[in-house]
Parts: sequence; C-alpha cells; structure tokens
Amino acid sequence: MSTENHSKINYLLQSQPYGTVFLSSWLAMEGYSPDLQKRYRNSGWLESVGTGAMKRFGDAVTVDGAIFALQNQLKLSVHIGAKSALARLGKSHYLEMGDSELLLFGSADEKLPKWFFDYNWGVKIKYNASGFLPDNLAIEEIEVKNLTVKISSPIRAIFECLYLAPQEQSLMECYELLEGMGNIRPATVQELLETCSSVKVKRLFLFMAESAGHSWLKHVDMKKVNLGSGKRSIVPQGIYVPKYQITVPKELMGNGEDI
Repeated sequence: MSTENHSKINYLLQSQPYGTVFLSSWLAMEGYSPDLQKRYRNSGWLESVGTGAMKRFGDAVTVDGAIFALQNQLKLSVHIGAKSALARLGKSHYLEMGDSELLLFGSADEKLPKWFFDYNWGVKIKYNASGFLPDNLAIEEIEVKNLTVKISSPIRAIFECLYLAPQEQSLMECYELLEGMGNIRPATVQELLETCSSVKVKRLFLFMAESAGHSWLKHVDMKKVNLGSGKRSIVPQGIYVPKYQITVPKELMGNGEDI
C-alpha cells in the first residue's frame, strides 16, 4: 500500500470511535471509493458486518456503535426510546428488559438498513418508525464508553411508552414510571403535548399525571393542547374517565387506593 493510501486509512480509522461501524455510503462521501474500500478489506484493515457496513478488523462492535453510525454518518433520527431509554438513564428498575430488548424510535419515513437487523448484537431490536413527536424534541445524549448516542429524555420516553401501550407496554408500568417523575420542566411537557399528534398518548399522559398529583401539571396551558374529539377505548371492559373520554384498566383507578 502506498504511503498516501496508508495515511488515508490511518486517518479514517482515527476518525471514528472504537466499537462503531463504518458505513459504505458515508465512506464514499468522505472520498473512499468502493474500490478503495474493497482494498481495505482485502488488506485486512476493515471487515464486513453486512452489506454496506464494515468495522475495524478484530474490533468488537456494539449496538451502541451501530446506532452511533446511523446517527452521525447517515444523520438518521433513530434513537433509544421508551423503557430502554428510562433504563439507560437510571429511571427504571426494569433493567432485565434493557438487557434483552432494545426499543428504538425514528421518524415515520425512516427505514434502518438491513445489516443493522441481521447482525447479532446480543439484544433483540424493536424499531418503531413514527412521526407522533418531532424528531429532535426532548432528546439527550449519553456517553457509552468512548462514544455518545442520542436517547429520549425521561419525559419523552414516557410519551413513547404510552404510544406503545397497551399492546406492547403495560399501562400500569407507564403510570408507575410517570408517578416517579416529580421534577419535570413544565415547558418541556407543554411542548411535547402541543406537538404530539397522538390523541391517545396525550389523554393518557394527562390522566396519569393528574392521578399522580404532579404539581408541574398546573403550569401546563391546556388551552394550547389539542385533545381531539370523541371517546377512546384504550382497553376493553375498562372504566370510563369522562374528563379525558378514555376507557382505562380498572387497576388504574386504584380501587380507592393507588389512584
């Protein structure tokens, strides 16, 4: 390999954190042609992790490294969300779920590449493509070893949990998680409620926040929140809540005890 090419591969390998993925499309935009990428693989600098994706030879790539590449190289809005985000942020005691299943969210028209789902990350991936919330609203970054990944803030994660409920997420768990969030910025709640397109999520959130007795709720301007019209039956054979026009599980009414 020429001195120029050797310098180029060294620059490339130093440009991204260890444990992450190099995407072929990104490499091409950075001036590394498909032929040059092939030479790097043949020379033992890079190895494939699937069509259109590579890693340093011998590097132990992680799912966080793959998400880092999707966020930073492809500029996708995909992020860790719902209960996975709460577990990562230390806001949930459901850590056993976090070890075996990773919940991701992205915008409605955003598809993740095949290699991402085909590679064995040691965790089950569940991806939800939905535009019910703006892409960059209430998103944080966390450090994972030597890289950073975008993740839902605790309050956005609750909205995502409610989006998955009741089919993929227990409503009672949603309540228990929201109940513990007494220190939330009302301005963030306001913005999420105003921009959320899911009537179900907004009604459930407000019902649960009120039931939990959170003081920040009184600072939310309900006149700016569109709760839609008509009744919503969240679960069959539940109890109807007239104020929010939703039917919720009996246990959420607390039987005069919890709520």
